[in-house]
Amino acid sequence: MSPEGLVQARVAVVGHVEWVDFAVVARLPRPGEILHVSEFWDEAAGGGAVAAVQMAKLTGASIFITALTGDRLGQAVDEQLERQGVTVHAGPREGIQRRGFVYLTDDGERTITILGERLVPHGDDPLPWDELDGVGGVYFTGGDAGALQAARRADVIVATPRAGDALRESGVAVDVLVHSGRDTGEELDPSELDPAPRTVVTTMGGKGGRWDGEAGSGTWEPLPLPGPMVDEYGAGDSFAAGITTGLAAGMPIADAIHLGSRCGVCNLMGRGPYAGQLDLR
Repeated sequence: MSPEGLVQARVAVVGHVEWVDFAVVARLPRPGEILHVSEFWDEAAGGGAVAAVQMAKLTGASIFITALTGDRLGQAVDEQLERQGVTVHAGPREGIQRRGFVYLTDDGERTITILGERLVPHGDDPLPWDELDGVGGVYFTGGDAGALQAARRADVIVATPRAGDALRESGVAVDVLVHSGRDTGEELDPSELDPAPRTVVTTMGGKGGRWDGEAGSGTWEPLPLPGPMVDEYGAGDSFAAGITTGLAAGMPIADAIHLGSRCGVCNLMGRGPYAGQLDLR
């Protein structure tokens, strides 16, 4: 790290973003019930955006290659993320920007409903893929096979199983596959991929996790929360952003996971995707 605390690395995200409405409630509504919220707001979020902002807070800047529509919300995504230190490059799409609705409950859970088609960058989009030359680490949350092939320009690729089609079709060996051992949406079996990921990182929530692969194998214990948990939205992608940043800076896998764990724990203590993120600026 630099004297100012910033991690010295060039980092990027290739993936997706949604415009999300957040509503804070004591509990989820029962069928037919009218529920009053205690707090609500809307902003750009989703895994790709969360990771890109977390990277900017760790290094001072990040690149986000995505896809956006030309409507009001697509423009709002671009403007918000630029204010948060992220340089956005977006493939153009017709139609309306993908949206989401998230309940955040008093027990810290997040319940997500998504509206619209998932918008991800394509390898043949008119995008400045050459900006990934010399990038230390890319976190890949979505895109077609061509986008993942273009991301291979970076020194390290960390990917989520939610980008499953590209992982299966691209012929690219990702350096690290980060998946949840608790989330049914991340049940991709690494043995399905050819070539296989070089290292697989499995998170187990409050039980820590493990890693296995070319970088060796090991486990980690969860870091203690230095304060009360607020909600879980964005913790997983902040964790992956920390791992990607650590590896981009040349850290051993165990140290990169520790940085990711710090990011995940900090995220848990803030409302929504960004308020609690680890900020080294």
